[in-house]
Amino acid sequence: MSSSRFGLCLFLVAGVMPLTATTAFQPAAAEPAAPVAEEAGLSVPALPGDASPEELLAFVEGLMPPKQQPKSRDEMFAYIKGVSRLSVDAADKVLAQVKEDEELFAKAAKLKLESLSMLGRLGEEQAAAEMSAFATKLTASPVKPLAMEAKRMLIVAEAQQMFQTGEFAGAAALVTKTAALLEADPDDLQTAGLAMQLAGALEQMPGGGDAAVAAIKTFGPLFAKSGNDRIKQLAEGFQGKLRLLELPGKPMEIKGALLDGTAFDQAKFAGKVVLVDFWATWCGPCVAEIPNMLEQYEKYHEKGFEVVGISLDEDKAEVEKFVTDNKIPWPILFAGKGWQDPVAQFYGISGIPQLVLIGRDGNVITLDCRGEKLGEKLAELFEAAGKDAG
Repeated sequence: MSSSRFGLCLFLVAGVMPLTATTAFQPAAAEPAAPVAEEAGLSVPALPGDASPEELLAFVEGLMPPKQQPKSRDEMFAYIKGVSRLSVDAADKVLAQVKEDEELFAKAAKLKLESLSMLGRLGEEQAAAEMSAFATKLTASPVKPLAMEAKRMLIVAEAQQMFQTGEFAGAAALVTKTAALLEADPDDLQTAGLAMQLAGALEQMPGGGDAAVAAIKTFGPLFAKSGNDRIKQLAEGFQGKLRLLELPGKPMEIKGALLDGTAFDQAKFAGKVVLVDFWATWCGPCVAEIPNMLEQYEKYHEKGFEVVGISLDEDKAEVEKFVTDNKIPWPILFAGKGWQDPVAQFYGISGIPQLVLIGRDGNVITLDCRGEKLGEKLAELFEAAGKDAG
């Protein structure tokens, strides 16, 4: 069972952003529930008796994703927990039968690490502590890939704790530890992926912007030195992301064609407060922001507030229909290239909606202006302007 499949399952059910090193999630249950009739819902079977190490690993591998649709979020969580506990049990049985330098030992060890990590993420503190202790032991393994995996999992555990508390004092140390792993093996895609996830998670967390910038500045040059082409491409994306995160206090350059094919003229917005919205018609959160943006536009447009949309759609007709149906009054840039939109690429846009608020002086004020924050910031700006005019 691959970590990405299991992590994705948790993400879809819980809305939790997975931050895992490389994941194959399977755990131990002392008394797994007996199989139940399908109409009773998901159930976790017992491990097969007298199974070989290969059969045990194959058995738990086949438990995710579940063979039937869960009836509720709670049922899915219960199933994930059961599979995780069962997987720890299977891993322990395999580890007791094979030698440390055998391939099956590494597979079982990773299975145990990732399963315990999942249980920890689901609130089982004892499992989290057990994962950290086991990972610490494995960092001394003579099998380099296994030792690296253990080190990554320890970083993941520290990061999860940091994000739960919202305290970023330890972010620099985490970045340093991750960078050390990259330096030890610049071509390791799994470590590069962990670095990407860490930087991305820091960027998305309130108050994590400075730490994200530091992470990108640290990881980017290391990616660029890699002999792996896929990792080198990550370095290019990091350059764009750095441009975005360092925009506050600087001007933002916007070029492109509007829906009607005419060139966008940014000079027309000089001296105005401008909200730039990277969005798409297929993006639920983007669409959910539109009513608030329309409300603020109606309230402040006559006072000098403008909105510029940059669509990451590929179907022009869909965008035109959406604009017409929702009576969108502001200009929309459209390149028809989806995520490869030139402006989005230049600024390393990897998640939408991404709003950027620009002040009258042409410099970016903030990247954090979704929801109520937009109204609060605009009120502050235009009230201050009113007082100055008075």
